[in-house]
Amino acid sequence: MTGELLTYGLAGGLAIALLVAAFTDLRRRKIDNWLTAGIALTAPLFWWATDLSLWPGVAQQFGIALAAFAILAGLFAMRMMGGGDVKLLTALALWLPLQPYFTLLILMALLGGVLTVVFAVIHRLGQRPGRIQIPYGLAISGAGLWVIATTYGPSPQVLGTLG
Repeated sequence: MTGELLTYGLAGGLAIALLVAAFTDLRRRKIDNWLTAGIALTAPLFWWATDLSLWPGVAQQFGIALAAFAILAGLFAMRMMGGGDVKLLTALALWLPLQPYFTLLILMALLGGVLTVVFAVIHRLGQRPGRIQIPYGLAISGAGLWVIATTYGPSPQVLGTLG
């Protein structure tokens, strides 16, 4: 039971970090390095709390993060994605198994599309010059929160012990 509560506490901490990322990206169009570093550096504690095996579990998480970084860094090089977004998605890859990570990417793309349309309309109506700046951290965080809630949400047994 203690491991489950620690897992939920860490998942809750990740959720708070994602909310901070969304807020700062919306306000400043920047996701701070200390935030993404904190997410990445607490992943091993999460692995320990969830009894993730060193092989193949931890190795798979590193593989997912490495593949994500390679692809996302390419998108960054083509100026299709911001650096903070790349780092946040790579840090999240350390937390999520492959299937939930793919779910995160799909939800992020859908939310990002809606976000892009909304910001394009605001940009156009405001007749602002220059390129539209999309705070994509909102889409990443929203998708991340959904995936965390559906993947690591508390079981009925845990909820019963808390009440």
